[in-house]
Amino acid sequence: MVIIDRIDTSIIDVPTVRGHVLSMTTMLMQSVVIVQIRFSDGSEGWGEGASIGGLSYGPECVESIKLAIDSYISPVLIGTDGEAIASASNLMARTVKGNHAARAAVETALWDGLGRRLGVPVATFFGGRVRECLPVAWTLASGNSQTDIDEAEKMLQERRHRDFKLKIGKRAMKDDLAHVAAIARAVGDRGTIRVDLNQAWTLTNARYGVRGLQEMGCVLVEQPVAREQLSDLKTLTDTNEIAIMADEVLQGPHDAMRLAANRSADVFAVKVCQSGGLAPAAQVIAIAQAAGIDLYGGTMLESGLGTATALQLFATVEHIAWGTEFFGPLLLVNDILAEPLVYHDFSVVVPTGPGIGVLPDPEKVDFFRRDRTPAARALAAQ
Repeated sequence: MVIIDRIDTSIIDVPTVRGHVLSMTTMLMQSVVIVQIRFSDGSEGWGEGASIGGLSYGPECVESIKLAIDSYISPVLIGTDGEAIASASNLMARTVKGNHAARAAVETALWDGLGRRLGVPVATFFGGRVRECLPVAWTLASGNSQTDIDEAEKMLQERRHRDFKLKIGKRAMKDDLAHVAAIARAVGDRGTIRVDLNQAWTLTNARYGVRGLQEMGCVLVEQPVAREQLSDLKTLTDTNEIAIMADEVLQGPHDAMRLAANRSADVFAVKVCQSGGLAPAAQVIAIAQAAGIDLYGGTMLESGLGTATALQLFATVEHIAWGTEFFGPLLLVNDILAEPLVYHDFSVVVPTGPGIGVLPDPEKVDFFRRDRTPAARALAAQ
């Protein structure tokens, strides 16, 4: 039996390459929780818990993720069987209600440790991969139309991205629609335009706005209304040709069943952290497949660790109608991996190594740790 000996957590803060403007906040830095589990045989596993914009986005932030792991999850898991992952997940669910990102970070580290001990990728535990790479979209969220157009042109020329998601909802609707229209005209038929409202519109506004988005060639609208307003989401799904995608409302398998039962969305944005882990995310995918709902690989803007985790799961899915947005590491000024993920030809390559397929660079993680003093950071930068 391989015992869980120790669970360590640390918050890292990494600046973004530019301001990332969402309807509820503007991000200049992304913060995530890195989890390292050490096992009795000397092996280790890594996981990541992330949120977007802290509590302005959802019910978790990095501070709460770390607290939940350190104070509630670690005490009940240390000393237990590190290979009984289903048992550990059940124990976490009984001990900690909600806190999906915290549970996901620990569950990921357990899968990663098991994969490393057996010398196989985590994808093996979910049926094995059927893809070598996954299409990846880029989010245009500078808040300025010309800046976003220039950024899209650069991505197209470099063959890095051709599907673009625009963050809107912070400005007046007419201004947002004009912003989307300008970018749609510039991109033309070289790529696709999607938008994400992050729950910013009322149903009344959404009726008008979604129609306008469709007329200008937008192909997908993500979570236009509040997560609590499930009937509003269904109304938009039933009355529009453009695809409506569920995101914030989709907090794991139970929500997936609610959405699928009356087809409240055309597409599910499946996120490992938001689902509560790899196994729950796999259940969300299975529910969508059974209900005939399209799939999209969503992101919480994870670093390379969390992104590699999602890649392991989605590499096992044959049909992903709307691709993925696993671009998180590219938004950071510096990724924390020893060997960064590879992006080319509008795709991201699935790591082939054991576990989640990547390892953090200890020096980079140490440099971006929140608990380091400014003086120590300056010294390390020399």
